[in-house]
Amino acid sequence: MLQQYKNILAPVDGSKVTDTVLKKAIEVAKRNDTHLDILNVLEVNQFSDTYGGAVSGDVIYKLSEDVQKRLAELKKQAEDAGVKDVSVHVRFGNPKPVIATEFPKDHHNELIMIGSTGLNALERLMVGSVATYVSRNAVCDVLVVKPEPESK
Repeated sequence: MLQQYKNILAPVDGSKVTDTVLKKAIEVAKRNDTHLDILNVLEVNQFSDTYGGAVSGDVIYKLSEDVQKRLAELKKQAEDAGVKDVSVHVRFGNPKPVIATEFPKDHHNELIMIGSTGLNALERLMVGSVATYVSRNAVCDVLVVKPEPESK
């Protein structure tokens, strides 16, 4: 029997794999005639660590505004491609538990389509891949999307 997903989550982070994740999530959403949630998780403490806690509310607000703008573009892209039901979301916090459990529980997602990595090898070693964490701890099915090979 073919799995029918009614509610898909596509977390995006602006890395190179974002376009591929969105493209594939759009195809699955269209094929299943389903709802698509596009989520960006802003990890505010990454800024306070980097800038010694000197990040003001204004900086966070501006960042959030930029992310909202980008998400609106992604929503339009999904709608233009034929997805009838698309929502965009910004959450603050640690992306790992937000994507793996918190957001899917709140929004009843049945499938998470996540990019394999937005990190380089050293960052993966230091903080671990969000995709790895999500695939091990998610409350629903996870499809890990690989970046498209770069053309030479």
